[in-house]
Amino acid sequence: MKKIRTRFAPSPTGYLHIGSLRTALFNYLFARQNQGEFMLRIEDTDQQRLVEGAAEALLETLERLGLKPDGKIEHQSKRLPLYQKAADRLVRKGLAYPCFCSSERLEKLRQEQQANKQVPKYDGHCRHLDPEEVAQRLKSVGDKHVIRFKIPANQIIQGQDIVYGKISVKTDDLDDFVLIKTDNFPTYHLANIVDDHLMEISHVIRGEEWLPSFPKHILLYQALEYSLPQFAHLPLLLNADKSKLSKRQGDVAVEDFLTKGYLPEALINYVALLGWNPGTEQELFLLQQLIKQFSLEKINKAGAVFDVNKLNWFNAEYIRLIITESSERYQQLVKQSQAYLPGHEDRADDVLKLFGSRINYLAEISELSKFLFAVPDYPAEMLIFKKSDKQKTDQGINLALGSLAKLNKNDWRLEKLNITLEDIATKHGLTPGDIFWPVRVALSGQEKSPSPSEILETLGKEESLQRIKMAINKLK
Repeated sequence: MKKIRTRFAPSPTGYLHIGSLRTALFNYLFARQNQGEFMLRIEDTDQQRLVEGAAEALLETLERLGLKPDGKIEHQSKRLPLYQKAADRLVRKGLAYPCFCSSERLEKLRQEQQANKQVPKYDGHCRHLDPEEVAQRLKSVGDKHVIRFKIPANQIIQGQDIVYGKISVKTDDLDDFVLIKTDNFPTYHLANIVDDHLMEISHVIRGEEWLPSFPKHILLYQALEYSLPQFAHLPLLLNADKSKLSKRQGDVAVEDFLTKGYLPEALINYVALLGWNPGTEQELFLLQQLIKQFSLEKINKAGAVFDVNKLNWFNAEYIRLIITESSERYQQLVKQSQAYLPGHEDRADDVLKLFGSRINYLAEISELSKFLFAVPDYPAEMLIFKKSDKQKTDQGINLALGSLAKLNKNDWRLEKLNITLEDIATKHGLTPGDIFWPVRVALSGQEKSPSPSEILETLGKEESLQRIKMAINKLK
């Protein structure tokens, strides 16, 4: 049985798109599940679109997410002789030919076809040139040309896709596509087929946008006498309005999400469920669990909507789980949180415990925790709860100061602090709004924040009492 080998083949033209991450993930899961290999190939033949450092950043991102590729990383720009050799072979066999058409002629042809309501395609102008003329023009230094594949006439191309099933296309609907460009670099079509063959790729798992190219690729495999791998085309990722997922409607770069403090576990978990369904009610999957349960046959044909609110839910769940388990992973989370607390890195543990159950991603702690390090200015009226009044507020906050001041440092913990404040209300016939509200505002300077007991514990006795005294002065 042929060894399972998949590949992720991105172009280094910038960030890693969420859609590309899903392609990489599905290739990784399928390879690992079958004790196969997951290869990385950098498709850098489009020299004008290359972004310096993008390939290195891409590899770093994959490794941060736990998707480390196997073997040597191939770069297409270093394999040009292989593509030229394949193209030459096709020309010799009469299955490809040099095309000397200028870009101006091709543009004029396209406009005429559109005006006549025809599907724009190459008209085969250079397909039947006299061999002597071709040889002469090839010798001419200034005669630029491309190599085109010769589509056979009147045939039906059939292929099998794991997701979409049987694909059937008439060759008359295809045009003679370019294999080698005027700069001697290959197009995606040729380089892709040659590389997948030489790298012994058993399964090509790629985006749905390549489905229209599938028949062309089948023809190329046949022309080059290569055995055909199995194909699985993944449905598109969509925005909420069902348009194709793009940066215009928000973040789509994996790096942006990681920078904001989305966890690798959450990103992998959520992206795995975009277009794939395990067939159970389970939603939380670690990478190893995904490897066990993943199946190409359970990929949906319909486009999957990328919902950042759902991603937020996954990320919040993982943050809470990690805090609850308090394992080695929690220490990593604390270290990661330090990046969002410049000047207060030593308080990351406290901040995470205080806000961990309230955040969607780690960057949110930066804004939420500001009051811990400097109480913001706030109007005295904010201290008075809407169902209370100045007199009861004044009474409640003064009683709170007195009771809290009597607590020793060993008793300065959440449960004891909460009981202390509750006892004041019971003994003096006050409501929680007369005590808990003004104490919380005094500590945070905000209308919305964690409970007063949580903030008291985090700030410590000295800082807490000082802030309550400041609030009492505001009310005078």
